[in-house]
Amino acid sequence: MSRLFVLALTASLTVVAAALPASAQKINGTPGAPDSTIVIDGSQIPAPPQKFEGVIKDLAPQSKPFWPARIVPPAGAPNVLLIMTDDVGFGAPSTFGGVIPTPNLDRIANDGLRYTNFHSTSLCSPTRAALITGRNHHSAGFGVVSETATGYPGYDSIITDDKATIGKILKDNGYRTSWFGKNHNTPAFQAISTGPFDQWPTGMGFEYFYGFMGGDTSQWQPDNLARNTTYIYPFLNNPSFNLTTAMADEAIAYMNKVNTLTPDQPFFVYYVPGGTHAPHHPTPEWIEKATQLHLFDKGWNALRDQIFENQKKLGVIPQNAKMTPWPDDLLKRWDKLTDDEQKMFKRQVDVYAAYLMYTDNEIGRVIQAVEDMGKLDNTLIIYISGDNGSSAEGTLIGTPNEVAMFNGVEVPVEDQLKYFYDVWGSDKTYNHMAVGWTWAFSTPFSWTKQVASHFGGTKQGMAISWPKAIKDKGGIRTQFHHVIDIVPTILEATGIKAPDTVDGVKQAPIEGVSLAYTFDKANATVPSTHKTQYFEMMGDHAIYHDGWILSSKVMRPPWEVQAGGGLDPVKYPWELYNLSDDWTQYEDVSAKHPDKVKEMAALFWSEAKAHQVLPLDATVATRLVTPRPSITAGRNVFTWTTPLTGTPNGDAPSVLNTSYSFTADVVVPEGGGDGVLITQGGRFAGYGFYLLKGKPTFTWNLVGLKRIKWQGTEPLAPGKHTLVFDFKYDGLGMGTLAFGSGSGLGQSGTGTLSVDGKVVATQSMPHTIPLILAWDENLDVGSDTGTPVDDADYQVPFAFTGKINKITLAIDQPKLTPEDIAKLRDAAAKAGDGPAPGEAGVNPVGGIAAPRMADRLDKLKSCRAEALAKGLDMFDRIKFVEGCLR
Repeated sequence: MSRLFVLALTASLTVVAAALPASAQKINGTPGAPDSTIVIDGSQIPAPPQKFEGVIKDLAPQSKPFWPARIVPPAGAPNVLLIMTDDVGFGAPSTFGGVIPTPNLDRIANDGLRYTNFHSTSLCSPTRAALITGRNHHSAGFGVVSETATGYPGYDSIITDDKATIGKILKDNGYRTSWFGKNHNTPAFQAISTGPFDQWPTGMGFEYFYGFMGGDTSQWQPDNLARNTTYIYPFLNNPSFNLTTAMADEAIAYMNKVNTLTPDQPFFVYYVPGGTHAPHHPTPEWIEKATQLHLFDKGWNALRDQIFENQKKLGVIPQNAKMTPWPDDLLKRWDKLTDDEQKMFKRQVDVYAAYLMYTDNEIGRVIQAVEDMGKLDNTLIIYISGDNGSSAEGTLIGTPNEVAMFNGVEVPVEDQLKYFYDVWGSDKTYNHMAVGWTWAFSTPFSWTKQVASHFGGTKQGMAISWPKAIKDKGGIRTQFHHVIDIVPTILEATGIKAPDTVDGVKQAPIEGVSLAYTFDKANATVPSTHKTQYFEMMGDHAIYHDGWILSSKVMRPPWEVQAGGGLDPVKYPWELYNLSDDWTQYEDVSAKHPDKVKEMAALFWSEAKAHQVLPLDATVATRLVTPRPSITAGRNVFTWTTPLTGTPNGDAPSVLNTSYSFTADVVVPEGGGDGVLITQGGRFAGYGFYLLKGKPTFTWNLVGLKRIKWQGTEPLAPGKHTLVFDFKYDGLGMGTLAFGSGSGLGQSGTGTLSVDGKVVATQSMPHTIPLILAWDENLDVGSDTGTPVDDADYQVPFAFTGKINKITLAIDQPKLTPEDIAKLRDAAAKAGDGPAPGEAGVNPVGGIAAPRMADRLDKLKSCRAEALAKGLDMFDRIKFVEGCLR
């Protein structure tokens, strides 16, 4: 950095500093008076007790009171509204060249600045942990999403006490702090409503929380919705409820309350809606609006071209930027699709567009509320479009049920059209779109969410406005920055320093740098102050340094969530891109610059060791069944003696891939009994044990596509009864994962239902759910809080009308024999000698060993024909085709 540049930057920062609050430790007003305030230096929070400087005698009349001054932020400190949407690719919103109208993101950009070189971590929880702590995601314990945490410091989903959040820092410096929407930063094994709460928003410095716990939720029936630390169910008996609107209502009401009671006290609102993460749940009016726009009639390839043209017109990409090529070996072109495929895929994307439009509209209501309070001029609004790139978790053909996708079940297009087309986006679906749209919304980059090495996974559009300080309205900023830079930016804007100690704990350094220098128009084109940044997600990795990025080849398509177990990330080949000439990672120049590759590879491993990135792990969905330190860990027997609802999925005992037995001791009232005894999950996957018109019933919902039911033939007579559902699992269980094999998961088993010692129903299940139930639903005893496991049987809450004396669940996990272990080791050794890229039937695509598209399609057609000839129902037909393809 030249001396001339340093002098120029210093001078321009002085100009911006004039609009920023000054921090000083001083008492305002009369010391000791009830209305006195103090601005603390912030090095220690909470601040040390203030010295009593009054007079104490034996009697009050001879004494003099002295009140501690109320802590306030520096004079002129702005309100802060930090907004982030979910799973939105760089090229989706109109603000960054997309065709989907986002007028409120446009508003912030036009009233402030567009940032076109801003980056996420490529996945939800990790980005959010980095955003609120100012530390890299592994440093903050979130190398992956909380549901797949493992027992290493960089991956345990625990934000340790030495990394205080921006909520904690601002609260203890006099801000009113709140969090609305998605909370994906409480460990899934600590989401239970009995605590501990130190890892909940209210325990991390946010005084008020209204939102959902976990990665996503139904916007229609959010069973994981909480206010502060209490789960609530406002959707019950309210069919018009949608969380996207309810959340905006809640935030607006809260801000107005703060403004009414303490109009001079600034607020910090962290506003993070579920949109546009699956399920895509806009209201019917928004679906109609989006459909009538006909934005996608020409398909995803034409859409890419249109977005690319728009981006150049807007100036959000360089004029010499090149469009990355379409991955023909992985994805079909639009003109190669059948009429049915085109029809279904357009429906999927219309609903997605409606969801983005709807989400932006409700965000606009929150922004408008700030203006209506007269506080817009001194409110710093940071609106980040997406916490990672567009999501490819909908599979190549989309899905009506994301839970099915994570369990390896793909619903054919013909079944989507037949059963789900008209209800797509309603509460009858947990829907996601086909990957072709995902790739288009990453324009002009390649790849998607989960991919940390390429900008389709990490590049996020961002807009910042602050009318009091930012005068370059509509300006564009191209400096490289990252989500870890938001905390230091907020601290600089508010005049509050990063604390040295919090609650007596010495703080780890904040790893981001402020981007407030870019607020001044004079700095529009100065070099970035963020020089080096590593990226890593599930083995995929990269290192950015001073205009270059070294990226690992993508070895697993992100829609193959059950793959990756046999990959060695240490051996991934490298690609090198010179971003000063190649903004989109179009041309790999690694062969031309071997010394640069070596230099930057060494830098990556240095950064990885410094930020808790090791050990690298390429597995994805199979981590869902990794044992974690929940309240169920180490237990095989569970007992409930009273109704108890709201135990989250991550804290509930798992009956997947194991033998188990439910025993319910109940009293049936006169006139017969009805209602839920125990249930977990709901409409999109789960089980339920209940009395239906007096008949004992156990139902397994297999990802919404099939229900297997055991039921007694006669209603139970009034009085005491013992009901038992016993399931014997045929597979080897989760132990096979230790050998890189999922063969022990999702296997068959036989269930037996007994009443008072007499067997009343026996039935086999050819397939069981391998990985996860509906994660936004609970384990409930005595009634059902979310959605029913079978809508044809009952509607929630379906409370049990009798008395539950006791329900016991006993789990008998399979144990591997020495012979099992020997076979698994042999299979793992053979798998390591599989075909390499370039061998027969295998195409190297971006480093992926992928079967040729034509070969896969031919095989798929023959498998489906065989399944149809067998006369199988939808679920069994899908499972047959999956096995046939393998």
